[in-house]
Amino acid sequence: MTQKLNVAIVGLGFGAEFIPIYQRHPNTNMYAICQRTPEKLNAIGDAFGVEKRYTDFDELLKDEQVDIVHINSPIHNHAEQSLKALNAGKHVACTVPMATSVEECKAIVEATRRTGKKYMMMETVVYSREFLFVKELYEKGELGKVQFLKASHQQDMDGWPGYWPGLPPMHYATHCVGPVAGLLQLQAEYVSCFGSGTIREELHQYYNSPFAIESAHIKFKGSDLSALVYRSLFDVARQYRESFEVYGSKKSFEWSLIEGEEHVIHTAKKPEHEIPEKVEVPDYAHYLPEEIQRFTTQGVYDIDENQHLSFVQGSGHGGSHPHLVHEFVDAIIKNREPFPNAEQSANWTCVGILAHESALKGGEIMYLPDF
Repeated sequence: MTQKLNVAIVGLGFGAEFIPIYQRHPNTNMYAICQRTPEKLNAIGDAFGVEKRYTDFDELLKDEQVDIVHINSPIHNHAEQSLKALNAGKHVACTVPMATSVEECKAIVEATRRTGKKYMMMETVVYSREFLFVKELYEKGELGKVQFLKASHQQDMDGWPGYWPGLPPMHYATHCVGPVAGLLQLQAEYVSCFGSGTIREELHQYYNSPFAIESAHIKFKGSDLSALVYRSLFDVARQYRESFEVYGSKKSFEWSLIEGEEHVIHTAKKPEHEIPEKVEVPDYAHYLPEEIQRFTTQGVYDIDENQHLSFVQGSGHGGSHPHLVHEFVDAIIKNREPFPNAEQSANWTCVGILAHESALKGGEIMYLPDF
């Protein structure tokens, strides 16, 4: 394939991590960057040799040369910018979450249908090496019948700027919802969530949300499976952890308790002391074009003086970034649906939005809309 798609990246904090991947992908041209602050825009543009630069998102969308807009702006801009880009005839990749309301999610899904453009929420965990490892076990039949799924995302966000203080835990839930829904391509049907504990009072004012931890049970449509996900952001003592666990009839996978330790596989019907076995999860760079394989283990933010908090705490997001880029680009070129597509992204995002509503109502069951 020789087709080259022109990519524009919006937001150059975490977004800069993707610039060298697009520059080296065989089917993309790293065409333009967009950042409100001219000094930062020019510093990044000069560092990576990107000539086309915008400080105004609306001006970027007028550029007919742009095929793809990859959005890495603050959460509350995601829906508005995604909708503007889709309506301007651009394919859209957007960092998580898709939006901040059910209505916004519905609008984005509708916009993809009306415009025929592709949308993909760039959920890192479903392209992490751990998820790809468990997916491989499942597809080979080694897990047997999957019986239960569990995931967590615990993070200390004290000191994060802007809109982060006091954020309800489930408003940023896709890192744990994505893998439990994505492994078997399941659609969440309804959710029940409880809040637990209380964050300090000065954090309540931002979102009227008191909970230290929110834990939600998800029931999947047309399946006998349910999943448990839990989140914390403030006033909970815990090392950063994005965990994903699957319990099958033949084998189960459990995430390590401490970052950097090996994960565990449990195998049924062995002598009790032989059931658990530590496992080294392999890298999956071989799934990718050779030109971007190196980005599963290194990236922009490896340099000590240039570390981005999400990259430090997230341990490089499990090598997911080049997989995300390749999935989206490949879907456009082959005119197929990316994973996750707009409907799946909306379902995963709305699990978190409605889970928080459930927690505020004492665990009331909340049904997800059909997308």
